[in-house]
Amino acid sequence: MKNLLFLAFLLVGSAGWAQQADFAVAEFESQTHDFGKIKQGVPVTHEFTFVNRGKVPMIITNVQASCGCTTPDWSRQPIEPGGQGFVKATYNAGSAGAFNKSVTITTNTETGFVQLMIKGEVLSEPQR
Repeated sequence: MKNLLFLAFLLVGSAGWAQQADFAVAEFESQTHDFGKIKQGVPVTHEFTFVNRGKVPMIITNVQASCGCTTPDWSRQPIEPGGQGFVKATYNAGSAGAFNKSVTITTNTETGFVQLMIKGEVLSEPQR
C-alpha cells in the first residue's frame, strides 16, 4: 500500500513539475509552403519566419531536411522571447514531378521539434 501511495505521489509531483517548465514557443505564420509549378533545374527557396512566444530564448540545435534535394539554413543565434527567427528551405528542382518534403527543426520547444513542409510540382524541361 505504501508503495502505491508513493508511486501516486511521484506521478502527481512530476506532472506538476512538467506544467511549470518553461519552453520556447515557435509561432509560424504557416508551417507549409506550396511552390506551385516550378521549372526543372532551377532551385527555389522559401523563408519560414517565426516569433518566439515562449518565456525562454529559443535555441535551434539542428535543422534536417527529409532528403538531399533540400538544403536548410536557419537562425544560428538564440531567439529571445518576442524575437523573430527564420528557417530557409532551398529545393533543388532536379527531377520532374510532384514533391512533398519535410524540414525538421530540433529546438527547445515542448515537443523538442517543429516540422515544416514544402511541396510543389517540377515541370520537365522542354525537349530541344
